[in-house]
This record gives sequence, structure tokens and C-alpha cells, in this order.
Amino acid sequence: MPGVARKTLPYVLTRQAIELYCRSVGETNPLYFNEDYALASRYGGLIAPPSIHILLMFACTPADDWMRTPGTVNAGQSWSYNIPARPGDTITLQARALDKFIRRERLFVVHDNVFFNQHGEVICSGRGHTIRPK
Repeated sequence: MPGVARKTLPYVLTRQAIELYCRSVGETNPLYFNEDYALASRYGGLIAPPSIHILLMFACTPADDWMRTPGTVNAGQSWSYNIPARPGDTITLQARALDKFIRRERLFVVHDNVFFNQHGEVICSGRGHTIRPK
């Protein structure tokens, strides 16, 4: 239903989750792995890569969320990044469908997502389009 908030779950982002995500996508930036390097950087400590929102999208939604329905296709997305997520952050997601429509006999959904840390700061926000299975 457009405008209705989706059910989401808080998620504590661990260093291990960041490292596993980075290894799975081939990310090797020392800001994500090397504590000494990260401490000397402008970030003052380890951070997660901006694309961590991919992991967070699944970690912050229950298994029965409509976006996780088998056959759902990502039809495009646009993200804005504000501050990096860090190991130990408790991440929350505010998500909702904005619109849905039929095109070429397929159901399209436009949705927005905003990730926050435990201080209420926006980590990143995005708008996406998905094609839902029949």
C-alpha cells in the first residue's frame, strides 16, 4: 500500500559483517579493514563502504517483506550517502512504497528507504523501482 511504512528491524552492524561483505564484493580499501590506517584517516576509525546499504536492506527487513519475494527484480535505484556506517552502529530503516502501477502487464513499485544510526543521523537514503512477480 503506497505511503504505508514497511515493517523493519534494527540491526547491529558488526566489524565481521563489514569484512564479510567487503570480501564478497572484492572491496579492499583499508578504511574497512585496517584499524591503524582508519584511525589516522579523516574518519578517525573503521567505517563501512557506502554500498553496505545492500546488506542492510536485507538485515533490516523481515523474511516476509514484499521486497524479498522470489522473482522481485531491481529495476533501478538512486542513493545519497550522508555519513559512513561504523562497526557497532545500530541501524534502523524507514521504508515505504510511494507508488505502484502496471506497465506492460507487470507490477512496478516505487519505494524509498532511509537508514539511520543509533543517534538518529541519516547514513544514506535512496529511491528505487522494483518489478514484482505476478
